[in-house]
Amino acid sequence: MKIKPAGDSALLISFGELIDEEINGRVHAVARAIEEAGFEWLVEVVPAYSSLLVVYDPIRVAYTEVESAIKLLLNAKAKDFEGRLVEVPVVYGGQYGPDIEFVAEHNGLTVDDVVEIHSRPVYRVYFLGFLPGFSYLGGMDERIAAPRLERPRLKVPAGSVGIAGRQTGIYPLESPGGWRLIGRTPLRLFDPSKEPPTLLQPGDRVKFVPIDESEFKEIYQEEWGEGID
Repeated sequence: MKIKPAGDSALLISFGELIDEEINGRVHAVARAIEEAGFEWLVEVVPAYSSLLVVYDPIRVAYTEVESAIKLLLNAKAKDFEGRLVEVPVVYGGQYGPDIEFVAEHNGLTVDDVVEIHSRPVYRVYFLGFLPGFSYLGGMDERIAAPRLERPRLKVPAGSVGIAGRQTGIYPLESPGGWRLIGRTPLRLFDPSKEPPTLLQPGDRVKFVPIDESEFKEIYQEEWGEGID
């Protein structure tokens, strides 16, 4: 474990180099311990796969004081850090997953194989980033790994499920994006009128459930209050 300055108002704690569930659990356990400590100088904590950025107010506190305070919390236990199990319905392929055939061909599989392999595991939300509520999910089978697009799309629909390398994730909002799209969920993953505004939280477990297009449209109507073509 290493601690080092990150600019003049933050420090970075590195727990290792691996994308690992145990390491990520420690990241979030320490993040929670820092948040619960009630430091007046704390601005925010930003967890990633195996690191934690702690942003502080340099007017209120010196770096050395922050480092000393953080070191006292590094033994926070990860054993109790397990979120909810969230089932995420997904319609795979077609207009909802335009890259699924590429993913299948790239890996010498059929489209049905990709759907079966992708929807089999229970994934872990390692962290949120890129966009509000964009979930980076760990646990994807390497057999369906695929490279990013050479040129990102200008518009990726909200709810799109993508693959980039050996990662999978869900776009919570319409945005540009370069991940390979294999499906789409009708769930509303980010709603600023709710608290918390994001459906998925770090530490949650995600199970993708294949659905058909009619089911997608029905759930979409319920979630968004409007139909979809």
